[in-house]
Amino acid sequence: MNAAAINLLNRPYQQVVDDILTAMVGGVVNEPIVFDVNRTRYPLSQRASDLRSVTGTVTVQASSGPPQVTQHTFQIGVDVVFSQTDNSLVWVAGGTAPDDQSTFYVDYFRQDAATISPLTDLNVGSVTRTLSEAIGREIATVYQEINEAYLAGFVDTATGPSLDLVVSILGVVRRTKEYAVGLVTFLRDPVSSAGSITIPQGTALRTSNGVVFETTDIATLQLGQVRIDVAVRAGEASKGTAGLVKAGDINTLEAPIAGISRVTNFDATVLGTNDETDDQLRERAKTTLQYLGKGTTAALTRVVFDELATLNEIRDPNSSEAPTPPGTVVLLVGAEPERFDGLQSSINETRAAGVLVSVVARYVFFKPRLILQIAAGMTEAGKVKLLDQAVAAIQTYVDGLKPGDAAQGSKVAQAVLSAKAVKSARDIRFADVLASRADVAPPGTKTLEDALVIAVRNVPQDDEAALRAAIEGVLSPTFSEVRIPDATLVLGPDGKQATYAEIEAGQFQVTSIVNGEKWSMALDMAASDIMLVGQ
Repeated sequence: MNAAAINLLNRPYQQVVDDILTAMVGGVVNEPIVFDVNRTRYPLSQRASDLRSVTGTVTVQASSGPPQVTQHTFQIGVDVVFSQTDNSLVWVAGGTAPDDQSTFYVDYFRQDAATISPLTDLNVGSVTRTLSEAIGREIATVYQEINEAYLAGFVDTATGPSLDLVVSILGVVRRTKEYAVGLVTFLRDPVSSAGSITIPQGTALRTSNGVVFETTDIATLQLGQVRIDVAVRAGEASKGTAGLVKAGDINTLEAPIAGISRVTNFDATVLGTNDETDDQLRERAKTTLQYLGKGTTAALTRVVFDELATLNEIRDPNSSEAPTPPGTVVLLVGAEPERFDGLQSSINETRAAGVLVSVVARYVFFKPRLILQIAAGMTEAGKVKLLDQAVAAIQTYVDGLKPGDAAQGSKVAQAVLSAKAVKSARDIRFADVLASRADVAPPGTKTLEDALVIAVRNVPQDDEAALRAAIEGVLSPTFSEVRIPDATLVLGPDGKQATYAEIEAGQFQVTSIVNGEKWSMALDMAASDIMLVGQ
């Protein structure tokens, strides 16, 4: 279902009634207009006498969690007003406004409404309003029923009996209180494990007699923790008293989890007291689906090909030249930078629970840091949009580079000019250019200490900001597992490492030839890497 249909079905009863009333008196209903943060006036398509309502989407930052996009009804006279002079809708400074580039909808009365409809009385109790409210109630009810029927067909939104029917296609049945429950303790391997270890919901365990249990919730063994207790429930074949086992009987993981040395239950299991909840059933169904043919290297290889990438090398514990630790797989792939995030996400969705899959590719990352001279008086919202447009223009240029192509400083400046972020090339200055390359060496051949030494080797001693950025680039990679900062990739006109004067003037290029191989260029840049200076 597309966004427009979802917006229609989620409209509250009062909005439905208002639209019906507006249409019955000859008004215009839901005229779509795209909001631009740099504009305040929006002409209406027909001559209007007044506004009826204005609705749209507004992103609200919740007290916890990510921002939420909500449907909002704007207040006429507070957020928006009507200008009869130019027949325009005007957004009020300081009021609530829609999200930039989102569509808002306007209901308004036309000046010639009397020639279109003889109905004019919208007061409470009038025949027109009473009929509109009765019809609106039926329409809103049908909308809600359609929405509920739509949601009942998906595992993430179905509830109760509808969820039982959805998961039944996987052979999953809701577990009731007739299944035994208990606690299993997961113990960390002190030799080969460091950091946090996630134990997925639905992790399968068994006893020496073959009685199977599954974890009922996700759990994480944090750094410094030696053990963690996780709730389990007996499997489908161990219903009733068959799931009652003694302390210490649950001692085997069906699939190894990297960093976990052993499991055990210190107490006997007992019959459950509550049925499986919708959330528990939903997560168990997803886990069941993930286990269907997804635990092999062949499945991972298929995902790489499905994402239009190439698999250059696969390293697993059975590799002869570069074996990885148990429970870990490394995929060396060839993919366009814009496809890498999607490929990595697909790999994570496909891998079996308990298996750590690292995806690496031969990328040269570069981060240009710019200073742009702009006209005074630009609004904060306008500055944010300008920064986003500049980064997007540079990204478009980099996306057009082929493996082995160098990123030219002059072309980066031209991209900024094409976005109309500044008036001329004189308004663009490069503060710095940071370059690094993905670490594609076999696991264990390069330590964190090695990467840090390489990162700070070419940073000026008195430049604390550059030193901090180089260290953060190693400790907090966002695109590949590990990056190796390499200032020698930034070349001047003479082919040698660029000087700061050449970088500042934009007379540099970032090469993507590493050890004679053609690597792909990737932009590692955010709006915060651009400083705006007013005249």
